[in-house]
Amino acid sequence: MNGWLSKIWHWLLKAAMWFFGITFIWVLIYRFVPVPYTILMFQRCVEQKWNSTEVRLQKDWVPLDKISNHLQLAVVCSEDQRFLWHHGFDFEAMKEAMEYNQKQKAKKKKRVRGASTITQQTAKNAFLFPTRSYLRKGLEVYFTLLIELLWNKERIMEVYLNVIEFGDGIYGAEAAAQHFFKKSCYKLTTAEAARLAAVLPAPLRFNAGKPSGYVLSRQAHIQTQMMLWGGSLDYDMQPVEEK
Repeated sequence: MNGWLSKIWHWLLKAAMWFFGITFIWVLIYRFVPVPYTILMFQRCVEQKWNSTEVRLQKDWVPLDKISNHLQLAVVCSEDQRFLWHHGFDFEAMKEAMEYNQKQKAKKKKRVRGASTITQQTAKNAFLFPTRSYLRKGLEVYFTLLIELLWNKERIMEVYLNVIEFGDGIYGAEAAAQHFFKKSCYKLTTAEAARLAAVLPAPLRFNAGKPSGYVLSRQAHIQTQMMLWGGSLDYDMQPVEEK
């Protein structure tokens, strides 16, 4: 029996070493190399094929300096206002989300608030499968830590804005800007950037090209936040007071 236990322990240890080694190299490679495709992109293509609709996959990788600073600031104001200073996890936002969701549950309302940071979303989009499970959440934590260890904030933002889903078959800032506004993402205005950021919570339900009243309301709120931040994102800026 001890022999079997020893073999199992040896196999698990070896598997763990391979896993950590491969994932470390994988994340390190993506520190310098554009992310070609994601699991979500493949899943959406399969869903489109299954539903007998047009299979659409629009994506065009662009470096961060070719992405409007307005859009970089917009997603920070919309998704993760402590992005520049946390190390992958915003525990204050988690606490606020838990308190909000408990109040919503007490009122028997279904609408809940998440607290995923831009780094966590990048980990999920670039490396993981888009399902809800404890396994995926555990891997998300692991990849988030690796990303924060091996990448800087500029690289995290670059990958995030190149793989994030902005609509049905539309991935990344350049494809979104071309599809919705017929221009390069480098030329996005403050209002256009805020509208793109406004649809991120549910890009298949909201449409930046035909915004609902809710999207326009979120857009206005994001623009206000962007103004309070000074209108541009400085990656070297010091922590600011809560907006």
